[in-house]
Amino acid sequence: MIESLLLAVTRVSTMSGGRPLTGATGFFFERDDRLFLVTSRHVVIDEASNHRPDRLEIELHVDAKNSGAVSQWSIPLYGGNQPLWRQGVDSAGSVDVVAVEIQRPALPGTVLLSPFTPAHLVAELDQIEVGNPVLIVGFPLGFHDSLHHLPVARQAVIASAFGIRFQGQGYFLTDARMHRGTSGAPVVARLTTERSGRGDLAWMLLGVHSARMDMADRDIAQDERLDLNCAWYADVLLTLTE
Repeated sequence: MIESLLLAVTRVSTMSGGRPLTGATGFFFERDDRLFLVTSRHVVIDEASNHRPDRLEIELHVDAKNSGAVSQWSIPLYGGNQPLWRQGVDSAGSVDVVAVEIQRPALPGTVLLSPFTPAHLVAELDQIEVGNPVLIVGFPLGFHDSLHHLPVARQAVIASAFGIRFQGQGYFLTDARMHRGTSGAPVVARLTTERSGRGDLAWMLLGVHSARMDMADRDIAQDERLDLNCAWYADVLLTLTE
């Protein structure tokens, strides 16, 4: 059996026509029987680099008896000229998180996935403290179990005051060595209390990994990277999936 956490996460490929562009990570979020793919905004559009895919491809497990059986699923990003993803802004500007609705009836009947739900969001901010261990589950540099099409988990810790917007932005920091391809990965903490309403997915969804944090004036000849990362607070999903 595949652990439920691994079935909450999927590999994302950005496409322009038939041409692959980049790789990233996404995860499933369900609310009121509606299913969404969540990833970073810069995965679906990045104006600075002129990154403008027209669709995403994800992998879906489709056979409970064969973990290597997957189906490629295409998600359009535009309907006509209008973007189909949901994005948000806050007092500091754009939030680097998007949600794209998946038409669930069109999915294969045997699809296996374990979506997060609003019940997985942090109920009380004091449940999480600086230094708490977390996992960031995704596809660093596209690396994964290519036989079973499963992501890998990186260990991290909360590196800034949880519940406080770091430097006024809508994210907190994690301390972990991360790589390209992990954008859009869920940042999760193991549940230590009763998990009513969360099904078999016994994790709290804390955030959405976005990018590495670095100092513009770092001396690259003498100083290594900080290995700090931005993770947008996951409660933004309540706004994006309304």
